[in-house]
Amino acid sequence: MSSTEDEQLADFKDWWTRNGKPLVTGGLLALVIVFGWQAYHKYQSNQAQGASILYQQLLETTLTPDGKPDAARVSDLAGKLNSEFGGSAYAQYGSLFVAKVAVDSGKLDDAANELKAIFAKPANPALGEIARQRMAQVLAAQNKADEALKLLEGDADKAFLATREELKGDLLVQLGRTDEANAAYQKAKAALSDEAAVGGLQIKLDDLAKGDA
Repeated sequence: MSSTEDEQLADFKDWWTRNGKPLVTGGLLALVIVFGWQAYHKYQSNQAQGASILYQQLLETTLTPDGKPDAARVSDLAGKLNSEFGGSAYAQYGSLFVAKVAVDSGKLDDAANELKAIFAKPANPALGEIARQRMAQVLAAQNKADEALKLLEGDADKAFLATREELKGDLLVQLGRTDEANAAYQKAKAALSDEAAVGGLQIKLDDLAKGDA
């Protein structure tokens, strides 16, 4: 081998020491990232599918033709959703069903515990608001309208403004604060289309007006 070749080989070895290993390491890292990302998405897909199947079973158990779900079966399926997919939207929707069954059975404390867990750390804002409003209804049923009103303080997303204000009106009526109740109902009506506002909400407004007459 000539001195020139020796020099080239030496230069290559030096370059390899400085750059080759990092390049290989970087290439391997890139492969790990790519395959890891694919595996993660496959895992997520499998998780979502598993949660979806359990949730479908829960729906079928809860939404029975006679309106009388098997409470034990509902609890079991919701428990599986929470243990296997805790914190997910599927699990929290499951908890909403458990709370409904508890309310229907007169177990308001059990319903409150389910709802508190959701709005304390909701999977999404919509779930948080639904749980909050249902919790307010549970408190009202427990003759804790003042506590329920505090739960509904602050701003609500536009999509839930009407239902929140109507619920506040109901609570204020329960407390005998009719002027404030009327104002809340009017806010709820303003947040709805004219067609949607005609119905139960308008009846409540008319009842208040009759009471003032």
